[in-house]
Amino acid sequence: MPVYTLPDLAYDYGALEPHISGEIMELHHARHHAAYVTGANTTLEKLEEARAKEDFSTVNMLAKNLAFHLSGHILHSIFWNNLSPHGGDEPAGELRQAIERDFGSFDAFMKQLSNTTNSVQGSGWGVLAYEPVSDRLVIEQVYDHQSNIANASTPILVIDAWEHAYYLQYRNARADFVKAVWNIINWEDVARRYREARAARVPIVRAP
Repeated sequence: MPVYTLPDLAYDYGALEPHISGEIMELHHARHHAAYVTGANTTLEKLEEARAKEDFSTVNMLAKNLAFHLSGHILHSIFWNNLSPHGGDEPAGELRQAIERDFGSFDAFMKQLSNTTNSVQGSGWGVLAYEPVSDRLVIEQVYDHQSNIANASTPILVIDAWEHAYYLQYRNARADFVKAVWNIINWEDVARRYREARAARVPIVRAP
């Protein structure tokens, strides 16, 4: 059975300082992200066991656990690549045009995504996603790892709003953390994800 693995980072834990401390990055990647990988694999093993025994009494709980851990793994994998020691500035080209078309301006987009992330109740994420039905970008708010998102939308830029992402450095000032993240956004990665999401667009809604 295929298993999930913790991806390596493309930079050292301390490479994003002063915006995100090396201590936070190490704990976040080596402990928190690793736990989601382990959780996803463990849940898959339990589902395999349930199928073998034909005992599906816990399948509802296991389905939720798989969504939680697997989404945590996927979102973190995107997050690490959305960041770069050489990031920041603003996007250009096709991605910039799409942002201005769908949000009015880059500044308006930045404010909406920042406020969406800051206003997550409890733990979650702010997400810029490609939505294939209308061929546009949308901003979504993810609670924990698995809710309040449009099905079939593809995350291309994510900002972690869980306390473990910032509390050691920013305490309860989530907005200061989100503001700092804009200085290290890897727009090349976001633009690549946008191009690939559009290229893989599946016609969800078909005319009769």
